[in-house]
Amino acid sequence: MDRTKPFTGTAVAAAPTRPPTAKVLGVPLALTDYEGALDWIDATVDARRSGYVCVAATHTVMASQDDRELRAAVLGADFTVPDGQPLVWALNLLGHRLGDRVYGPDLMDRACARAVRTGRRMYLYGGRSQGALVQLTRNLRLRHPGLQIVGGHVPPFRDLTREEEAAVAADIQRSGAEVVWVGIGVPKQEKWMARMTPRLRSQVLIGVGAAFDFHSGLIPQAPAVLQRLGLEWAFRLAQEPRRLWRRYLRYNPRFVAGFARQWARERLTRRR
Repeated sequence: MDRTKPFTGTAVAAAPTRPPTAKVLGVPLALTDYEGALDWIDATVDARRSGYVCVAATHTVMASQDDRELRAAVLGADFTVPDGQPLVWALNLLGHRLGDRVYGPDLMDRACARAVRTGRRMYLYGGRSQGALVQLTRNLRLRHPGLQIVGGHVPPFRDLTREEEAAVAADIQRSGAEVVWVGIGVPKQEKWMARMTPRLRSQVLIGVGAAFDFHSGLIPQAPAVLQRLGLEWAFRLAQEPRRLWRRYLRYNPRFVAGFARQWARERLTRRR
């Protein structure tokens, strides 16, 4: 998808190269690491282009099979990184050698660390409340002294009107932000990024879901050992059972069964 924006003045850099991808259940996942994703973000901003990046766990992959608008938003992204450990295992079973996932909260944290050096200006869109967004901003600035967070907005839980979306786009442009972190959860954040990106001139949007809650201190992150074992979902389920039990009961078994069929088909194809 070409999102080149007209620009007058100094010449802009060429379009950055997107990472290669491989499909898991029809969703192309980027074969990249943290540094590759961050380099693409910087190159896109330097080229004065707009774009958006999805951060996908198995929930995103499976929900995109049921929700056509979500699927269009994911497929329309510049690329989608594998956020969930099971997706990394799936890619490696398909013959790729991916060393690690690109975990949304860590991607955001590493981007903030780099932004202190580069001077990247950031905007935060999301949060459970205004107080939570203020706490997130404070925590990020304390962790990364010198970080430029130039604006933020907490949307209502309902869908925005056209006028409200236009006002948000104007606020992002007015702030001078170069990177917009979006934390309103799947599927809202992917759909919002797909609608918002054409309204913007030269910002990169990244949907990181629960990273806002983790970095603001509202919800604890799973211990590293559970993350490595692919059991972060179980830890989160224990933290928020009423909100998450339907999601995991619905999508986790479907992912295992669906990927098993894909893996078997690809193995059969290779033998022929």
